[in-house]
Amino acid sequence: MIQAHEAMVNVTYNGQNFELPDPVNYTAGDGDIKAWVSEAIRTGSIRGVAADPNVDLANFVVDRFDAPADPAPGQRSHNAVFLRPKTAYGLV
Repeated sequence: MIQAHEAMVNVTYNGQNFELPDPVNYTAGDGDIKAWVSEAIRTGSIRGVAADPNVDLANFVVDRFDAPADPAPGQRSHNAVFLRPKTAYGLV
């Protein structure tokens, strides 16, 4: 279960979308988020995402969304962090 101070990280990279497998601290800095995701992509530790030793997330945007107060059935019930490129559809 995800704690109130944690968030799941959703990533759009190179036309793919995935989540880091473990929650992170919701107040972690943008640099920390980018470093964790870079390491996951660089090492190929995300199932279904090919390793990319040249991953560069410097121009990516970090968006944070608080958990909804009263989520509807099927709606996200935890904090979320989204890492996405500034370009359309996650293409770099």
